[in-house]
Amino acid sequence: MRLTRYTDYAMRVLLYLASRPEELCSIAEISRAYAISQNHLMKVVNDLVNAGYLHSVRGRSGGIRLARPAADINVGALVRHTEEDFDLVGCSSCIIAPACGLTCVLDEALQAFLGTLDRYSLADVLSKRGDFRHLLKVS
Repeated sequence: MRLTRYTDYAMRVLLYLASRPEELCSIAEISRAYAISQNHLMKVVNDLVNAGYLHSVRGRSGGIRLARPAADINVGALVRHTEEDFDLVGCSSCIIAPACGLTCVLDEALQAFLGTLDRYSLADVLSKRGDFRHLLKVS
């Protein structure tokens, strides 16, 4: 399975903010850290705010931060929120779908994939590999 760039950016934003839990950060700052488009991040951040993953503060000294602790943000739930389509293959339009066993196998594989993601929180992902802040040149 291949996740969309939208999900990738959502995870990046959340990981960045989780590495700085006490601070308000700007979209521009996150965009620079990852060298990705600020315009793309604006759409992702707006969605994450509306979904309750992020809290935004307006104004000159505003910014964004996690709306809840990283340990309370489930990776599987986030992926389900950000991905529009989990149809691994176009089985619904296939003439042999009613008799094909592949559909069930792929559904089982998808459930295993999501089940694995469900076992991890944002905090788990952040702590898996070491000093995240150093890689992003965050002080």
